[in-house]
This record gives sequence, C-alpha cells and structure tokens, in this order.
Amino acid sequence: MANVRVGFIGCGGIANGKHFPGMAQQEGVDMCAFCDLILERAEKAAKEYGTPDAKVYTDYKELLADPTIDAVHVLTPNIAHCEITIAALEAGKHVLCEKPMAATEADAKKMLEARDRTGKMLTIGYQYRHFAENQVAKKVVDDGWLGDIYYAEATYLRRRGVPTWGVFTDKSKQGGGPLIDIGTHALDLTLFLMNNYDVDYVVGTSFEKLGRILDAEHQGQVNHRGEFDSWNNETYDVEDSAVGHIKMKNGAVINLRAAWAINMAEDYGASNQAFTMLAGTKGGLDTKENRVRLNHVVAAQPTISWVGNKIEPYIPGFSQGPAPKSKEADIWVKALKGEGELFVTADQAYVVTKILDAIYQSSKTGKPVYFD
Repeated sequence: MANVRVGFIGCGGIANGKHFPGMAQQEGVDMCAFCDLILERAEKAAKEYGTPDAKVYTDYKELLADPTIDAVHVLTPNIAHCEITIAALEAGKHVLCEKPMAATEADAKKMLEARDRTGKMLTIGYQYRHFAENQVAKKVVDDGWLGDIYYAEATYLRRRGVPTWGVFTDKSKQGGGPLIDIGTHALDLTLFLMNNYDVDYVVGTSFEKLGRILDAEHQGQVNHRGEFDSWNNETYDVEDSAVGHIKMKNGAVINLRAAWAINMAEDYGASNQAFTMLAGTKGGLDTKENRVRLNHVVAAQPTISWVGNKIEPYIPGFSQGPAPKSKEADIWVKALKGEGELFVTADQAYVVTKILDAIYQSSKTGKPVYFD
C-alpha cells in the first residue's frame, strides 16, 4: 500500500509541539507539504520533518491544488479553521483540524455540511480523550460504576496562565479567550465521558476583568520554561475567565469553568490540565491531578479507591523529554489507511463549539440560549 501523503497548513506552536512529532512517528506517512504565512516556518518544518522532495507554501490554496496529497492538518488560528477546512474537503482531502472545530457554531455547521457533501473524513484535535487517566475514566463510566450521571463539572483554570505567544489574546484571530482555548478541552472531555450530546439550553458569562487591568508587575505569571512572562493588557481583547451552565435534555447538568487569569486560592500552574468531575446515582469520579479518583459508594464516609497510579501525560510545550507515540496520530493514520475509524467525530466537536458559542451569546444578552 502506498504511503499516505499529508500536508500541513500552519507551522506554529501546536504544529511543532504535537502534530509534526506525532506524525513523524507513524509508518507509511509522507509529510510532503508545509504551508505558513511566514515562509521561514514552513521551510524549517520541511527540513526537519519533510520528505526529501517536500514542498513549502505561503498560500494554502496552492498546497490544496496538489492532487497527490491525501490529507491535511489545519493548524491555524481559530477564525481560519472553517474557510481552510472547507476548501481542503472540497479539494478532495481528508482533514484533521485542530481544536476548537471553529470560532462559531455557524462556521462549524458549514464544515459539517462540507464533510457530508464531499464524503471526506473530518476529525478535530481533542487529544485529552487519549490521556491514560481519561481512558480509565471512560471505562469506569462505560462499565456502569457511576450509574446515571446527573451532574458534572468541566474545569480548566489557571490563576495566571495567559498564553503570551501567537495570537491567543487577539479576538479577531481566535474568536475568544480561555473558554474557546482551554475550556473547550474540559467540555469535550466531559461530554465524551458522559456520552451525552443532547443539550436543552445554555446560560453563561464571560469576564473581561484581570486581563486588561493587571500590569506586568502584578501579573505574576511563570511560563512553561520556568521564566517570568507577562502580557500586554492594552492589546488584550478577549475574556480572561468564563463560566457556563449547560442543561441536558435528560435533566443532567454540566458546569463549565475556564480561566487564564483569575484570583483564586489554588494555583494549578501554567501546565495544569483539563479535568472533570462526574456524579452519578451509584458513584462519582474526578480526574484532577492526572488521576482517576473513584468513589464507588456515595456515603458520609465513602470508600475511596485509586484506579491506576499518577500519570504524567506528555503535553506539547510543557512536558520534558521525548514525546511518547501519539495516539491521536496513530488513530488518524489508521483511518486514512482504511484500517480503523475516527475517534473524535466532527458531529461531537460541533456540539462543543455550539455550547461555547452559546455561552458567549448568553453573556452578551443575559439570557439563556435554547437548543433545537
């Protein structure tokens, strides 16, 4: 079987931290095309990861015009996900788009329609599902230990953890701040564990407080290299924290919390993770601190057992040492070769984006957003 030929649109942080090394580990893959608005980035990526004849571009449309490319990774700022993904699908390419699926629900819907129209595969880069502790949690839920899950908390909080690289604080490029950047991981993980995507309504609020008023002296931020870092609050134009109340049609409730900067007692640090807490009629669990803590019986003095040991997953940009083999890349390549199915479906990712968009809309109007 011929190698799968893959192109990459966007050669920035997430490309170098996750996608390039992940795909380089796969057998039967030719990383043959690299595109970035900054030519030097594409050239560097081609030199480090590309085939000997790998091509570089600054215009993604030229990359998509190559009929020998089977699939592309869309690794751009959020606002561009929709346009580039649709163009790639219509050019006959399968697409792995980085999270979130899109900046708005309307754009995500267009991407679904393009997938259906073209018959090509579309998946979204929600890698937290693959972490060992979350796979254990999924088995616990699927085996019935929790019973009927009626309440959940989806959390990704940083006391001071504003990403100061790239365009994260630019609303025109990203569509939002921590809610759409890291809250999206916590929400996807929670919906995945619950296997519940049937939403009734959403109420939410986003806060634009600390990001604009804290000067460098008071931001108190240490980056993933252990160095002090700060952001420019004059150009900071996204929320710094957000909360959402999500009511499911079966009566279950999810409370979502996301922040890059918030005055809370506990500081999880810049490298903290998305985690979830699930409460069911038979028991509950949480995945905080890279563990699965399972409470088999809800009681005044519950019996606590630990499922597995503490796990330190590889996080692009934060973890030290070589990356373990990427499960996301492995599943994706198998699907491209016709040897397996997608693990993250675009339909699931669409619901995540629809909820995030609804939180932003509810924050603006002060009213709940009802789903069909």
